[in-house]
Amino acid sequence: MTPERYAKILRVLSRRQPTLTVLMDEVNKPHNLSAIVRTCDAVGVLRAHAVPPRGGKLADFEGHTFEATSGSAHKWVPVQRHADAVQAVRELQAQGFAVLATHLSQRSVDYREADYTRPTCVLLGAEKWGVSDEAAEAADMNIVVPMFGMVQSLNVSVAAATILFEAQRQRLAAGLYDTPQLSPEQLRAWAFEWAYPDLAPAYRERGEAYPALDEHGQIVGN
Repeated sequence: MTPERYAKILRVLSRRQPTLTVLMDEVNKPHNLSAIVRTCDAVGVLRAHAVPPRGGKLADFEGHTFEATSGSAHKWVPVQRHADAVQAVRELQAQGFAVLATHLSQRSVDYREADYTRPTCVLLGAEKWGVSDEAAEAADMNIVVPMFGMVQSLNVSVAAATILFEAQRQRLAAGLYDTPQLSPEQLRAWAFEWAYPDLAPAYRERGEAYPALDEHGQIVGN
């Protein structure tokens, strides 16, 4: 760990947005999964969520294809798995997130009308069938990206980027990137996990607190 590397880790973590996330509902193409996670990293999402595709597992999150396509973003944005989209929506709502489903319905609004400065989760559907009606109904809001062409849908990763950068725009204007959104304790824990990804699992398995790091990112007391 070099001082320059550790300084970058702290700088990036100081801008992470724990109140902004995505829920990928059965998105099954590795390049789309990877592109969405890469955008999450770019706008400061701390943790993403996903429901595995029907009849399969999200094995590609650990596979070469995902790692190569995501530009190593998977190392910085962990993805929490869920068994069911509606259940995942309910869990995120219980944590205080407003869930915005990318879904065309009678209650859909332009994605720019949403307030992304509040705790927000963007629900993204599978490539073929989109967000399920049940998950869209459970969501707090349905949003759409206005389109004026012959084709009336965007690639899911493009839609995710469009919406997440609107969220970034609103949060920048509100000053949410100016002050760390993580508590000092959370920031220290994430910094250790990012700086020492090979050591962190052993501490978690033993139930031990992470050791302190000095200003250069070196472990103190070991």
